[in-house]
Amino acid sequence: MKPKLYRWGFYILGMIILALGLTLNTKTGLGVSPIVSVAYSISEIWGLNFGDATFWLYALFVVVQLFLRPRREWPATLMQLVVSLVFSRFLNLFSARIAYDCAQSPMILNFVLLLLAILCTGIGVSLTVNMRLSPNAGDGIVQAIAQKAGWDQGLGKNVFDVCCVTFTCILSLAAAGRVIGVGIGTLAAMVGVGRAVALCNRLTKTKLCQLSEVTP
Repeated sequence: MKPKLYRWGFYILGMIILALGLTLNTKTGLGVSPIVSVAYSISEIWGLNFGDATFWLYALFVVVQLFLRPRREWPATLMQLVVSLVFSRFLNLFSARIAYDCAQSPMILNFVLLLLAILCTGIGVSLTVNMRLSPNAGDGIVQAIAQKAGWDQGLGKNVFDVCCVTFTCILSLAAAGRVIGVGIGTLAAMVGVGRAVALCNRLTKTKLCQLSEVTP
């Protein structure tokens, strides 16, 4: 019973830390994380709730996965809708509670916040993925595309990030006449999150998997 509690505890903790990291990324004013850049630009252009926009984007990711995955995996894939709903509520909570104004803060502080955001995102991804429960829909669609195309996970992540950023740029330029949500922070997240995941795995993966009785 205790290993199962550890497993779910680490998974939920990872989801919370991941939501915190993505929210902090939006607060820096330096560009948001690639995978939520589409939802962020939509929320900014049309005045929508960021968490709600993220949920509907993730719901679209789940629908796409149904065409990419075999039918036997559909129940597990549809569980990502529940995960996405909970995750988007954490996004809304942190967005509302973290009152940080990047325009009124020194640039060096914005960069420190960006580093913290990347670290939190990496830790969150590491915890949620390593517990081998239902993945975040963003991670799930990357995994599905990589498997379908015969790519490794890293290449799939890079290709998907580039597609998200490209779509965000096109959408925001067409709808608002300027690029929204994409900047140096977006590029830093594309490179840095993977490194943060690798560091977290090196320091904690073996111990956490042992406690949770999950095969690394």
